[in-house]
Amino acid sequence: MHKVDNKVYFCYYTRMVISSIDLKDGHVVQLKNGKDLVLKRDDADSLIADFNKYGEVAVIDLDAALRNTDEKGNTANTELLKSLLRKGNVRVGGGIRDVKQARKLVSLGAEKVIIGSSAWNPEPKDGDSVLNVPFLEELCQAIGKQRVIISVDAINGKIAVRGWTETINVSLLDGAREAEKYASELLFTCVEKEGCMQGTDMEQVKALREAVKCRVVAAGGVNSLEQIVELEKLGCDVQLGMALYTGAVSLEDAFINCIDWKKVNDMVPVIAQSEHGEVLMLGYSNKEALEKTFKTNKLTFFSRTRNTLWTKGETSGHFLEVKKLRVDCDRDTVLATVKPNGGTCHTGSWTCFGSAPDEKSSLERLYDTISERFASPKPGSYTATLNDKRVREKVMEEAEELTDDAETKEDVIWEASDLLYFVSVLMYKEGVTWQDVYNELDKRHKEK
Repeated sequence: MHKVDNKVYFCYYTRMVISSIDLKDGHVVQLKNGKDLVLKRDDADSLIADFNKYGEVAVIDLDAALRNTDEKGNTANTELLKSLLRKGNVRVGGGIRDVKQARKLVSLGAEKVIIGSSAWNPEPKDGDSVLNVPFLEELCQAIGKQRVIISVDAINGKIAVRGWTETINVSLLDGAREAEKYASELLFTCVEKEGCMQGTDMEQVKALREAVKCRVVAAGGVNSLEQIVELEKLGCDVQLGMALYTGAVSLEDAFINCIDWKKVNDMVPVIAQSEHGEVLMLGYSNKEALEKTFKTNKLTFFSRTRNTLWTKGETSGHFLEVKKLRVDCDRDTVLATVKPNGGTCHTGSWTCFGSAPDEKSSLERLYDTISERFASPKPGSYTATLNDKRVREKVMEEAEELTDDAETKEDVIWEASDLLYFVSVLMYKEGVTWQDVYNELDKRHKEK
């Protein structure tokens, strides 16, 4: 948690800047005031790969929000949206109107769902809640309050619904106070400012921040690094669209400037971990080191003993290729997910927190080794000799040995290891990774 203007706010997730990918008619778009087309692109995959390096990504189906759906509830964006959900830390919104749909999106990889019009009671009478309470209660029960974001978009201070085409007679602040009972965070868009590149309404954002205790994400009109930093100081995260697409703001600058440099005395600790979650090392970076990290895509630190920048691997060749960076909730520690090119420690060990020279065995490491054997066969490599027919025969053979012949614990370990090896070879040949399998298991778990 952290304190702003003598009020305590709790940090549920780490974001700072959230990049937005808005989808309409199967394209990535940016609209002015939610209506007028300003730009259209068809590079969603490259966008999410870039955006996810710096933080979470919001994927919004504008057609779903406008009810441009077929009889099954699908839009021209449905398949593209689904393909993006496992490609980053994604929150998804746009026309989510029932619990079944929300659960499905979570099972497909969405970390959070953004609820707009469906959260509100369109015509509350005296004594009625301004919210669609039965729906929100069922939603929180099904996927958990921590996965729910409620949009408190406003036009002239009133809650906007139905793709911002209507307002209901509920003020922004009154609506927000009620909405936070059913959400881990609120997404506020100043519709009048959306896509106009004129800056957001800071007075409304400040009033909203003071009215609620949950996380607040500000969107709509944010047009400069200075405003992002100002919003961060208020205790708000920022969702960017037009400012990113037009180049008015860079994610690199936003990431660096939202770190609490005063708190860390201009030297932020950076934890490097492998893509499989193993902690590799800890170093320290100043602003210049982070700038070089972004420029080279190789993790760079500042040596406090030598008083100079140093890129990990510049002597040994064991660089740490950066996949993504995240800042913790207090904005004073960076977590870098990296792909190591050899041992990380100067002793030659895989990690600075162990003495083994190689990465720990895992299904992912086995898969990578198999991939290398097929890409660059070594003399005598058994793996490289396995064709499609033979590997399927071996899977059946090893499965039979595991089920019919393994009598002791040691037998089961031995035969299971053989089976997993051949299954991994078969998966590689079919273009299936272990992450694909984990995703399917995760989907099945979340659908139950």
